[in-house]
Amino acid sequence: MKKVRVGVLGAHRGRTMIQYCKQAENAEVVAVCDKAPYELEKVRREAEGLPIAYYDNFDEFILHDMDAVVLANYATEHAPFAIRCLNAGKHVFSEVLPVQTMKEAVELVEAVEKTGLIYAYGENYCYMAAPREMRRLYREGKIGVFEYGEGEYVHNCESIWPEITYGEPDHWRNNMYSTFYCTHSLGPILHITGLRPVSVVGFESSNNERRFRQGSRAASFGVEMVTLENGALVKSIHGGLYKNNISYVVYGSKGRMESAREDAGMQMFERIYVNADEVEADYAHPGKIETYLPAEREKESKAFGHGGSDFWSMYYFIQRILGDETADTIDVYEALDMFLPGMFAFRSILKGSLPMEIPDLRDPAQRDKWRSDTACTDPNVAGDQLLPTCKGGTPEIPMEVYEKVRRDWEKFLAEREARETQ
Repeated sequence: MKKVRVGVLGAHRGRTMIQYCKQAENAEVVAVCDKAPYELEKVRREAEGLPIAYYDNFDEFILHDMDAVVLANYATEHAPFAIRCLNAGKHVFSEVLPVQTMKEAVELVEAVEKTGLIYAYGENYCYMAAPREMRRLYREGKIGVFEYGEGEYVHNCESIWPEITYGEPDHWRNNMYSTFYCTHSLGPILHITGLRPVSVVGFESSNNERRFRQGSRAASFGVEMVTLENGALVKSIHGGLYKNNISYVVYGSKGRMESAREDAGMQMFERIYVNADEVEADYAHPGKIETYLPAEREKESKAFGHGGSDFWSMYYFIQRILGDETADTIDVYEALDMFLPGMFAFRSILKGSLPMEIPDLRDPAQRDKWRSDTACTDPNVAGDQLLPTCKGGTPEIPMEVYEKVRRDWEKFLAEREARETQ
């Protein structure tokens, strides 16, 4: 079998994709790029003996002879690098999130269309066993026509904040708004149903002491109430509530499917419950309640993170490059369907939770309106369109908070290095 030659930008999160290529028959890693020497060294140790080139400079990395690039760099920087990779003739697998601004969204769509190359969005939560099975059953008509759904991605990151922000005051996680990181909660619902979002109303919580201790300037969590093209509604909630949960529920004209919740342990990624009738309005003969667990085909993904979903997202990307038109990838249009509700939910929040229309960038006629729209919470990108991080403004956080986070990160790094060199 031909192996797709893959380069990885971002060695820390990219380690999962490197792991896939190490054991896959259809791909191999040929280059890794990261600005952090300790991350490159960690990959070098783990990949000892493999013919991999290492770069700390993207301009040199992009010239390497490879077929595709995995973008596992900062979430706010995926679009500019994706466009550069596409224009350099490389297929792109983009980690979340796809873009930061509407200007980037237009440019990314047009780069994909111009080059004709594969763009796959790495929304791995769509590929967990439960959402994958729910998608299969929904497409078979198990619960009828979609009417309502809920997606939850609640993740209290306080204990790992030093590991993921490094004590950088301007790290993207410290500057993101409450509804920014929305595709883990909303994405699987859209991927299950195949429906496009058309409007959204956003809500956010107040900030709290937990967020200030981390150095985050965002509200604790955000909610999107999304209307889909068929009139169905979806509630998407994500952020830093105290106890974690990942779960999905979809209601249709014949019944309901839902995944197990966080307290089910590993089965939250796997187990789903279905309560559906054979035909609509057959109330005299209700269908039995069914429980599904993953089939044998899931076993090969067990060693991978996020409930095995990191395996399937990469597998389908590589298969698509190799010509499999049935490979279940998330293209650039669906990626934006998953992200833009969060962007426009925040604009809704800033306007007092008014409804906002969601652009469909499949339509070239809709793009010109957004070509100069750089509105975001990143001062290096927004220019004079800078948004506050909360509806009440951007809170001031003492530098001492970031200094403490930095010390905690340095301690974590030293302990990790000691463990790995024993």
